[in-house]
Amino acid sequence: MTQLFQPGQHIVFIGDSITDCGRRDLHEPYGDGYVNLVRAFVTARRPELHLRWTNRGISGNTVRDLAGRWDDDAIALQPDWLSVMIGINDIWRFFTGRADEAVPIDEYEQTLRGLLRRAVDATGCRLILADPYIIEADAAEPQRVETERYGKVVEALAEEFSALHVRTQQAFDRALASTDSADWARDRIHPNLPGHAVIAEAYLAALDITSS
Repeated sequence: MTQLFQPGQHIVFIGDSITDCGRRDLHEPYGDGYVNLVRAFVTARRPELHLRWTNRGISGNTVRDLAGRWDDDAIALQPDWLSVMIGINDIWRFFTGRADEAVPIDEYEQTLRGLLRRAVDATGCRLILADPYIIEADAAEPQRVETERYGKVVEALAEEFSALHVRTQQAFDRALASTDSADWARDRIHPNLPGHAVIAEAYLAALDITSS
């Protein structure tokens, strides 16, 4: 195993409600979702690294919102690693009567690429990019089709920036082979705790973290 994290490094997560998960109120500072699970398991497996963790998810965010707070919530924190999961709201709002707030795929790609470039150039951080997802087994369902398109953007950006790529859609697809969407989320988007564990497992697989 290649050791990705070095002692004392700072890992920052930024994104929407899936990342936020109560980190600003009832479950501060890490939230009660995948971020806290990843933090807990990495800490348990590699306690000697004494890593620092910061959650900067905000519910409802699109990539446009990230652009508005990028300097304060990403660059100013000087992360060694920056994890970005964004795109679910950018897509979802096309399907919930809020098309003016949705982000077309070309804008999504251009904006996200620009933010990642600024972060890397300003801090030298390494990137972890997680796919947007929908917990929907029907590959022909319209929102699922769009989610796949945006996921391809993230995949390409991960390659472009030599980032770790967290395949969250693929992880849920494996789970859905023997379960229903409602087992993981009431609305196909916001996971229950087992659903967050699916995401966390995808992160741990990408990080390839084992015990020392």
